[in-house]
Amino acid sequence: MNWLMTRTVITPWFWFQKAPFVFKNVSIQLQKDNGGSVVEGERNAMAESTMKTRTTESVVRLRFPNGCLTRFWLMQDFIDIILSKTQRKTPTVVHRHYQISRIRSFYMRKVKFSQQSFHDKLSQIIQDFPKLEDIHPFYADLINVLYDRDHYKLALGQINIARNLIDNVAKDYCRLLKYGDSLYRCKQLKRAALGRMATIMKRQNSSLSYLEQVRQHLSRLPSIDPNTRTLLITGFPNVGKSSFINKVTRADVDVQPYPFTTKSLFIGHMDYKYLRWQVVDTPGILDQPLENRNTIEMQAITALAHLRAAVLYFMDISGQCGHTLEEQVSLFTNMRPLFANKPLVIVINKIDILKFEDLNEAEQGLINSLRAEETIILFMSTITGEGVMEVKQEACDLLLASRVEAKMKSKKSNDILNRLHVAVPQKRDDKERPAFIPEGIVRKREAMDVGEVKPKKKLEREIELEQEEEYFLDLKKRYFDIPEKERWDTIPEVWNGHNIADYIDPEIFERLKQMEEEEEKREKAGDYDEDMEEDDEEEEKIHETANEIRRRKAVLHEEARVNRSTKPRMAREHGRKRERSESNLRSKMEDLGIDGEELSEKRRSRSATSKTTKRPRISTSVAAASHTRSESKTPRDRSGLRDGKMVMKVKKMAKRAQNKMNHDARKGESDRKIFSLKPKHLFAGKRGNGKTDRR
Repeated sequence: MNWLMTRTVITPWFWFQKAPFVFKNVSIQLQKDNGGSVVEGERNAMAESTMKTRTTESVVRLRFPNGCLTRFWLMQDFIDIILSKTQRKTPTVVHRHYQISRIRSFYMRKVKFSQQSFHDKLSQIIQDFPKLEDIHPFYADLINVLYDRDHYKLALGQINIARNLIDNVAKDYCRLLKYGDSLYRCKQLKRAALGRMATIMKRQNSSLSYLEQVRQHLSRLPSIDPNTRTLLITGFPNVGKSSFINKVTRADVDVQPYPFTTKSLFIGHMDYKYLRWQVVDTPGILDQPLENRNTIEMQAITALAHLRAAVLYFMDISGQCGHTLEEQVSLFTNMRPLFANKPLVIVINKIDILKFEDLNEAEQGLINSLRAEETIILFMSTITGEGVMEVKQEACDLLLASRVEAKMKSKKSNDILNRLHVAVPQKRDDKERPAFIPEGIVRKREAMDVGEVKPKKKLEREIELEQEEEYFLDLKKRYFDIPEKERWDTIPEVWNGHNIADYIDPEIFERLKQMEEEEEKREKAGDYDEDMEEDDEEEEKIHETANEIRRRKAVLHEEARVNRSTKPRMAREHGRKRERSESNLRSKMEDLGIDGEELSEKRRSRSATSKTTKRPRISTSVAAASHTRSESKTPRDRSGLRDGKMVMKVKKMAKRAQNKMNHDARKGESDRKIFSLKPKHLFAGKRGNGKTDRR
């Protein structure tokens, strides 16, 4: 089908105003620059897209091998963004007293940066758009039908020429900048270089606009896999193609009672025999010569020419589509070459309006003539659903059989069959080995044969609906393992602070029996016959003393609790007299059975070994200064200090530690005061064109 690749669509716009993508006033012109190099062509390409995109659950978008097409800028945005980026990303300050090499490198950097930005963006546009030689012929012909192959290639070629021209301009002006002898001359060369680059991009306005329209329309095309299992629906307009795809798939294609409702290819997906299938709905085709067909019809012709699919040719038996059976049969005959080597099913729709038996003999003869060519003819109605599933199953089975047959004829089939071995089991002996059927199933089958119907068990939901407000959910009524008297007993979860579930043991009675037997054996062995040894007098005395100590401690604790008070206490010299003394302690210890002479000897030995150290006297001046509120309480800033010398040393250390706070103008660590919330040197004046990240 090479004729389809080289065909250029030239259609008067007033013939088919609702075409998905119609080009008007297309003219391509190459011009020569003053230097003799070819510059971009000027083209006035206007594209109109009136196709309303219907997003459905089963429709996914077209993705070429290069990936998704990213949005790019138009001419004016292109120039503004690149020049602004050059200003932001390169240095902005230069003075005339700098060395000339520094000035040259400053302006050369700007020229090279602009050239690289233009080069990267234009290269991305060229790489993102699909190359017609690298994609599937179906997509190549579809682009030829929708956008015109020649115009598409010329637009990308113009972008490529613009990229090369910008590279040459940057190279020439960088060479001239090497010989700039002043800041003014270097600046003018830079300005001329950026101006020529902008002029080159301005001449690409029509090319960029055309490619942007193509990109937007490509993003709205459905994704069709040319190699997967596909059902292709074709026929006259308004014969029920879109209704069928809505029935068998999850697609939602618009259905209207007028022709050419579907203006582009739509795709839906379904499952059959655990396989995923795609169903393609094509626009209606009229019976006319190929050169007279418009863009809408050529999309259906492209799909028929390139997709390996099962073709469903739809016919309207009632004639409500506006075309008679003779016209529909004539179209089928003219399109027969496109159906070659493809499974074909003729689907006669709308039998709910007119049956086959109600046709006259001439119309029945037309349909029978199609049947004589060994073509499968099926009848159905999308309104009532009659015959829809039969058409789907028949078409899928035909396509599966044809795909298997094609694989068997290929060269790879022999290699696969040589590696396969089908094992067929053979009979071992004549012994009968019937299948095992449980007795319950056998009884159930016998009851069903006799006619005994076992009463159906009521569900809890049914009981609830019957009793309504009197219903009570009883979860224990089916605890048949527990006696009925104990079935509804309340079982505590916690007993004496312990979790009962931790002590439940099904073998507890057996273990109790084993423990009783062990105790009996020990009693018989005489383990418990030995008499307990009597405590001697010394141990009894120790126990009595310990009990007396515990009792005395308890009494003291209780007296302390009673005497505890929150009232203010009096000074020590006005309080009660000291009740503790050595004689009292000795008498109490003798009452408890402890010798008091030993305590006095120990105390004498301690006093003899310890040496008395005389505390140094504090000078009268320091003592007078330390005397503030009362003699009984030391001032806080002098507490824990030995003498006046240490007091002065501590004050010096505190003053030295405050120096760092004084430098920060803070009174202490907790000082968080900010005197000026908006310092004038940070918030006053205009903001220039330079970097602002430090503000």
